[in-house]
Amino acid sequence: MLCQACEKRQATTHIKTILNGELKEYNLCSECAHKNGYSSFFGDLNFDLDKLFGSFMDSIGPSKIRKRCQCCGSSFEDIAKSGKVGCAECYDVFYDELLPSVQRIHGRTSHTGKLAHSAGTEVKVRNEIARYRAELEKAIKSQEFEKAAELRDKIKELEKYESDNSAAQGKE
Repeated sequence: MLCQACEKRQATTHIKTILNGELKEYNLCSECAHKNGYSSFFGDLNFDLDKLFGSFMDSIGPSKIRKRCQCCGSSFEDIAKSGKVGCAECYDVFYDELLPSVQRIHGRTSHTGKLAHSAGTEVKVRNEIARYRAELEKAIKSQEFEKAAELRDKIKELEKYESDNSAAQGKE
């Protein structure tokens, strides 16, 4: 686009003015812009952006520099904007940042749904213990102490079974 004033050089400056509610736009080359009093943002100084950003980065220190996933290159800001995690590795890299969101969305951070038939007995036993503990808390709150005692005994039995199995696997 050519400069609207001299119609010779390439326009590099876009100017918008509003006078008495009327919008006017001008595209000017740098010389015409300077002649009309529109000097550059940095003035006539020979400004070194590397020095500006270098000193800025030094002042904020390495702790403020964005952390990125080494696998996909996503930052937490990228994840927050898109609402999508870049890759499976991001869950480990941004664990502390993602945890509150996961808890708010899902209500908890561990899986409580159905298990695959191929899931090992160890996983099934742990889930059963967790289920019994939740029931135990409810029984205690509602003062059903006989039921609470039964649940406590079931939990102890399963924990013993779990510890016996892990000890047996350790000997193999």
